Amino acid sequence: MSETHHHKQGEGHHAVDVAPGGLAVSARGYTLEATPTVFEAGREEAFEMCILNPEGRAVRDFDEQHEVRMHLIMIRRDLTYYQHLHPSLGADGTWLVPLTLPEPGVYRVFADFAIDGEPLTLGVDLTAPGDYEPGPLPAPTGTARADDYEVTLDAGLVAAGTEAMLVFRITRGGQEVLDLEPYLGASGHLVALREGDLAYLHVHPVDASGTADGASGSRITFHARFPSMGRYRLFLQFAHEGLVHTADFTSEVQP
Repeated sequence: MSETHHHKQGEGHHAVDVAPGGLAVSARGYTLEATPTVFEAGREEAFEMCILNPEGRAVRDFDEQHEVRMHLIMIRRDLTYYQHLHPSLGADGTWLVPLTLPEPGVYRVFADFAIDGEPLTLGVDLTAPGDYEPGPLPAPTGTARADDYEVTLDAGLVAAGTEAMLVFRITRGGQEVLDLEPYLGASGHLVALREGDLAYLHVHPVDASGTADGASGSRITFHARFPSMGRYRLFLQFAHEGLVHTADFTSEVQP
């Protein structure tokens, strides 16, 4: 199964009711140190990062979350490019992963991890110099394409500070996909990013069994609590026939 998915244009499986992460490079005494932070557009670089503890030493012991110890999410700041990676940890506490910023622009990298049972997300900006024109955020819609799959979202009215149920239905060629596969120990992963500051929410399905929710097997259900009104970009990842696919939506959260 592919661990990464390039797509242009989230230990529990329950509702997440915490402040959004990824807005700072340092929080709760931990600091994200990354290099390089400037890339040549389209050229692969060896990206290295460390999580420093309050004493300034690299952390080496991380909790396993969804079968890995580090989720690395990269998004261009106009929310038109998304990538989910899983870097490798060296003996000295350095995480390493090949990384490409495909086009000029400013990107945000989120390190999503947990230490001693405490989840944390830190973020840092990366830049690919060059001519850059931000793309418009797509209008809210209930349907998205993911390769040759069609994904529909049933969310109803989503209001800030209240629990929302997000139900995604996967079809291909007009037929429901009844044999979705576990991806990193879950039936699907959902990352939500707030327009403007890119506040980060990593949400996971209600069902903890690692299989798709619902009687049909084609539905994945999430409970999420959005912290404020505004527009959010949702990136759903699911697995089928050995490959990971990504569907993206724009969601309008009401006051």
